[in-house]
Amino acid sequence: MKKIEFEDNNVKFIRPIFVDILGRMLDFTIPVEDFEDLIKDGKGFDGSSVEGFARTEESDLRFIPDINTLTILPFEYKGIEKSWREAIVFGQIIKSNGKEYEGDTRTLLKNTIEKSKNIGIPKCGGELEFFIFENDKNPKHTDKGGYFRSGLYGEIRKESQLALSEMGIKTEFDHHEVAKSQHEIDLTYSDALKIADEIILTKYVVKRIARKFGVYASFMPKPITGINGNGMHLHFSLWKNSENLFFDREKQGLSDIAKSYIAGLIKYGKEIQAGLNQWINSYKRLYPGYEAPTYLVWGTKNRSAYVRVPEYQKGKESATRIEIRSPDPACNPYLAISLIHGAGIQGIKEGLEPPKSVEVDVFHLSELEKRELNIGELSTSLEKALEFFEKSELVKNILPEHIYQKFIENKRIECNNFNRTVTDYEIKNYFSVL
Repeated sequence: MKKIEFEDNNVKFIRPIFVDILGRMLDFTIPVEDFEDLIKDGKGFDGSSVEGFARTEESDLRFIPDINTLTILPFEYKGIEKSWREAIVFGQIIKSNGKEYEGDTRTLLKNTIEKSKNIGIPKCGGELEFFIFENDKNPKHTDKGGYFRSGLYGEIRKESQLALSEMGIKTEFDHHEVAKSQHEIDLTYSDALKIADEIILTKYVVKRIARKFGVYASFMPKPITGINGNGMHLHFSLWKNSENLFFDREKQGLSDIAKSYIAGLIKYGKEIQAGLNQWINSYKRLYPGYEAPTYLVWGTKNRSAYVRVPEYQKGKESATRIEIRSPDPACNPYLAISLIHGAGIQGIKEGLEPPKSVEVDVFHLSELEKRELNIGELSTSLEKALEFFEKSELVKNILPEHIYQKFIENKRIECNNFNRTVTDYEIKNYFSVL
């Protein structure tokens, strides 16, 4: 069991953490004295909260901690007379009969990895983009910085990384992004499940530290029209017996297995898209001209590609990987990584070959050139993406029936609610003239 000195660190509470189907962090807290009971018996809770908007019957679920994820939060909490620290732990959700809860997306990712471990184990890294705005009511800019131009609030990035380091989460890069008030923190590659946990915690830590500065950190995919949105580029490689299967030693470059993995992502890209871009707002980001992918292509120099192979990694086994550029940081990382890995593995099983790489922004190609290259497009709306998602046999094979049905139900509710809502756009353009 992972050893942490609670008393020496003034830890008074343990906070179990999990996510609902939509990837929103949920937690509760128990006194540290009850930690041994948590390890032994888990902790029961009302399971309806795990289903997002689509609440049905109440159900009794139980949280079983994964002790290897136990870590102390890097914050001291202060009341009127007392101060204390808290430790957090991820875990598995089970039903009252002791069986796996089919709606637990963290368990989904564990099982997805386990099912294809004979082929290889995925390692993953993540680039999280976010905006720092004045408040949580309106997206008002806090600086005029640009790409690699520091702007303001770089201290939030630094303090976030120091806090994450205290929690055992390694970061390798941070900078100001392209848009005003936009920032990025990159997570060092690790096991895919660990990275998914770290994405959840990084968003929590960044938001909390931003509040200390009196500002608001937003991971919303496209909070402002006309500028770049927030992406979460995910870097993947596949490993077996300490060897990177994406690296071809003879060619000192990308292997055939890696190319088949890419081909699987391209073939099934439209089918898994709703899980990578799961909000209506996600599709406002996927628009030509803002370095976000709109076409199912791959390349090395092309930063508008769906899949990019970083060129500087050539000849380096440990660095050889592919970068999937369509996900955004508002997705459920357990669900997204499961779908990405499932599509890539299917490409390997089918022995697929990717189409010719495209090294220019497809937006600048003619329709004839697109047809000659057989270039497919990503969906332009959540409703359209859900149609492909719902019909996909691959998605049905990757997801348990519960997650498959509840995710679609949640997203249909979101689309219906949005379509019934009068927007600011309609008031601005129609109200005074119709």
